Amino acid sequence: MLKTQTESETDHPAFIETAEQPKPHKRSVGRKVGITLYSIVAGIVVIALIAVGAIVWTIQRSFPQLDGELVLSGLNGEVTVQRDELGVPVITAADTHDLFFTQGFVHAQDRFWEMDFRRHVTNGRLSELFGESQLGTDMFLRTLGWHQIAEQEVELLDETTRAYYEAYADGVNAYLAGHKGPDASFEYAVLGLQNSDYKIEPWTAADSVAWLKAMAWDLRSNIEEETERAIVASELTEAQMAGLYPSYPFDRNPVIVPEISENAPAPSEVPSPINPETADAEAEAEGEGGDAAGEVSRGASVSADASASVEAAGAAAAFDWHEVTGLIESVSDLVGPVGEGIGSNSWVVSGDLTESGLPLLANDPHLGASLPSVWHQVGLRCAELTDECPFDVAGFGFSGVPGVVIGHNDRVAWGFTNLTTDVTDLYLEKIEGDAYWRDGALVPLEERTETIRVAGGEDVELTIRNTVNGPIVSGLTDDFTAVGADPYVGTNGVITEPVNPPAGEYAVSLKWTALTPGTTASAIFTMNRARGFADFRLAASHFDVPAQNLIYADIDGNIGYQTPGKLPMRGAGDGTMPQPGWDSAYDWQGFIPFEELPVAYNPDQGFIVTANNAIVPDEYPHFLTRDWDHGFRAARITEMIQRQVANGELTAADMQAIQADDDFFMGKRLTAEFMELDTGDAKTDAALQLLREWDAQNEAASAAAAYANVLWDELVQSLFVRGRENPAPVTDQSRLFVVVDRLLDDETSEWWTNASLRVSSQHEMLTHVAEAAYDRLVELQGDNPAKWNWGSLHALTLRNDTFGSSGIAPIEWLFNRGPFPVSGGSSVPNATGWVIGEGFQTVTVPSMRMIVDLSDFDASSWNHLTGTSGHAFHPNYIDQTETWQKAETTPWAYSPDAVDAATTNVLTLLPGR
Repeated sequence: MLKTQTESETDHPAFIETAEQPKPHKRSVGRKVGITLYSIVAGIVVIALIAVGAIVWTIQRSFPQLDGELVLSGLNGEVTVQRDELGVPVITAADTHDLFFTQGFVHAQDRFWEMDFRRHVTNGRLSELFGESQLGTDMFLRTLGWHQIAEQEVELLDETTRAYYEAYADGVNAYLAGHKGPDASFEYAVLGLQNSDYKIEPWTAADSVAWLKAMAWDLRSNIEEETERAIVASELTEAQMAGLYPSYPFDRNPVIVPEISENAPAPSEVPSPINPETADAEAEAEGEGGDAAGEVSRGASVSADASASVEAAGAAAAFDWHEVTGLIESVSDLVGPVGEGIGSNSWVVSGDLTESGLPLLANDPHLGASLPSVWHQVGLRCAELTDECPFDVAGFGFSGVPGVVIGHNDRVAWGFTNLTTDVTDLYLEKIEGDAYWRDGALVPLEERTETIRVAGGEDVELTIRNTVNGPIVSGLTDDFTAVGADPYVGTNGVITEPVNPPAGEYAVSLKWTALTPGTTASAIFTMNRARGFADFRLAASHFDVPAQNLIYADIDGNIGYQTPGKLPMRGAGDGTMPQPGWDSAYDWQGFIPFEELPVAYNPDQGFIVTANNAIVPDEYPHFLTRDWDHGFRAARITEMIQRQVANGELTAADMQAIQADDDFFMGKRLTAEFMELDTGDAKTDAALQLLREWDAQNEAASAAAAYANVLWDELVQSLFVRGRENPAPVTDQSRLFVVVDRLLDDETSEWWTNASLRVSSQHEMLTHVAEAAYDRLVELQGDNPAKWNWGSLHALTLRNDTFGSSGIAPIEWLFNRGPFPVSGGSSVPNATGWVIGEGFQTVTVPSMRMIVDLSDFDASSWNHLTGTSGHAFHPNYIDQTETWQKAETTPWAYSPDAVDAATTNVLTLLPGR
């Protein structure tokens, strides 16, 4: 007989038992609770596993296909993409259309989110992605008008070069045809949680060209120093300013071209990269002298509605899933200070000094740390080299841009460093209503209005204005606004108040070479197919912005250097301070003729070193800048080359040792100065003893390096910042090396007195600083000096350029990596820059390193900061970081046989209908 048990007797109402079965015991309350908790936990685990599985699937769905075959509409023929274990692609195609089409496709496979983000930066459309938090950035970038200028440059390209860019864009769009939203990159899945209406737009040639403007801004040279001087002009004496901004130490540190070569082959005679059908338009756009920028650049004044939106955006403190604010603080860096350590090293050594008998060329550009790295490695090979398909080139480029920016082909190699010449000037304008003063007359402002779309918000109208000198930028950034609020002008570093200015309100305009259409977009391809130094110089003549030092080597044993770029010739001013825009005497008078720019070809000393130092001696007839890097990196690199030459022939290993060198000039200087100091505090004196046993190398494991750098930071802040009624700028450590070095030889300087610190002499200041540095390092790393180390103090955290600064820890965890302990420092050959007064973490880096061996390209090596892939959790996301961290490089396969041997994946692309 069956009977149903009551629900009070069992945990399950459907439970039944037979008469023959024993009656079960009642379960205890504790057991019931345990089973319930277990069920809940099990359910949570199942849900979590499902969620994790969904996230993993969402992350991996955008990983690129690396093997097999793909049919793509738009190809003319079959293309192969070979990749090695680092994911570096080598593309082989029968014609240039397919070559650059495939490069566009591969870049989109690896980095499309990065590309899409960048084009929103250059177009001033970040608010469409991330909402009102980016309005200030968009307003500034719309004002500069990068994308509009890029569109003009595309129209000016010759037919062949334009075809390269259009083929590249077609390749990107071929990828997008099969990859929508999260299929293109995981970031779109995250973005969709906040901005579900966003749709990816097709890629255009102008999107590629515009990124060159962003790189030009990143390397814009001395606009920060000019702004800085203008802001502190009223607070410091002329003598103080002269001491704080010393001239280049020509007596101590080298110049790049001590003597201009007269025997350098002239630039090749080939057709201009400018389309003859649009050449008249270019001439009109470029104009004469000071009118050049006024024809094409855009200025701005922020409307009342826009100003209110900016204030609201600035008030938002945290990421909000509905309004999408506070997302990408790193974008502000693009329109803020250049950053401590932006620059580069490069050098080339003649075969007369090398073991192989042929040149060695090394390069490591210093840029802001980013994840993914700004660089993407690639090989581009025509299946058969012909006049119609002349490319067999490999090296580093930018995702979003076709071609190779730095690298080598089958005959020549080249490298870049920032020229640091002055290509930007600020002008004080006098505005009355809708006009501005110019040579005693009112001239109408050029105005236009743009609409900025804002995700999750109302559109914002932006009124854009410009003068003949360039865009009006006051009102858009704090620094530029401050220049107009307390106006000073000057020449040769001497600051004065404006003399008899016209009536009206002050405004500040920006004049910059990149605000007129140029030819850099074509220079890349001219460089890629160069066959000798004449071709190299031709490419340099087209490489107008960003202005770069270009070094060269070829398989015939020649080495060389060329100053490229569009370098202004100034009128009454020299660009060290803002100039009066109402007086045309201060206009630019054109550009230095290319044939008068510095060039070196097979110099007698057998090597050329560029490290953002002065290019030529003061006797050079054209003014270039007063704001060089002060040459300590260049001096150390030169010293190491000369030392090795004295001991034997140079090898690629010697080049790598120079790139990895951590020699800290100021560490040596401080060690000498503190050698005899006795503070009377036993613990501080023990810390000082570390310096006396130190080799001045900023190695990651070094306790002495940690103390020396903290000591340096404390000294600079105590001299110029802490307690000062009028603090002095402490940017640019190479400049401060010169300033402090001279102060250490001058015990009578007023800077040694700081009443707020109760210091009135050099000895008292040094004692105070030694003790303060000890206390600070104890706070940071504990009171056991054996556990101090520079690497963790100076660590690098790789932050994704977008969601890596979201403020949401789980999101940041998905995209960010690190921290990674690193060696080096600011104004050190291994240039891992940090900012005085803001901690010691690494902010600028050798973004890539390469060593090219002209005796055997397959013996060359390379590396960059992160990895080929921009996809979080992809095996190639940060697989080069450990090598970078050690300042090492990996083998660089170039010849077909070497590429075949290194290949781990092969993707074949086939033409479709």
